[in-house]
Amino acid sequence: MITAVDTNILLDILVPNEQFYEPSGDALEGAAGEGSILISDIVYAELCIHFENQRDCDAFLEGNEIRVQALTREAHFLASRAWRIYRQQGGKRTRILADFLIGAHAQKQATRLLSRDRGFYRKLFPSLDLVDPSGATKGG
Repeated sequence: MITAVDTNILLDILVPNEQFYEPSGDALEGAAGEGSILISDIVYAELCIHFENQRDCDAFLEGNEIRVQALTREAHFLASRAWRIYRQQGGKRTRILADFLIGAHAQKQATRLLSRDRGFYRKLFPSLDLVDPSGATKGG
């Protein structure tokens, strides 16, 4: 099992977020027990903002056995398709943003995504196995 992790889960632990610290930490720990954990290079860039230097960010990831993985061309293409559908459905974003790339990375390069962004990913990546540690019910 390969679990991709969204930035919001890691920030729940780093910042920390009082409401989501424990469920996100438990979900991350559970995912580690079931296989490997990775983040996309997009998540890495978002995460680095919260560290004084790259060495500290890398140490956090290594200490938690989280690998960083670049998106494949296939994932980039999927992100473009999801963005196209989003725009056709009336979405206002005019560029491919991080969430499209994160969702495509998880769908193409992992088994599932650990994230609290249920509405966006469920709608635009319906075949993505999404794990939401916030306690919200699963569904389509």
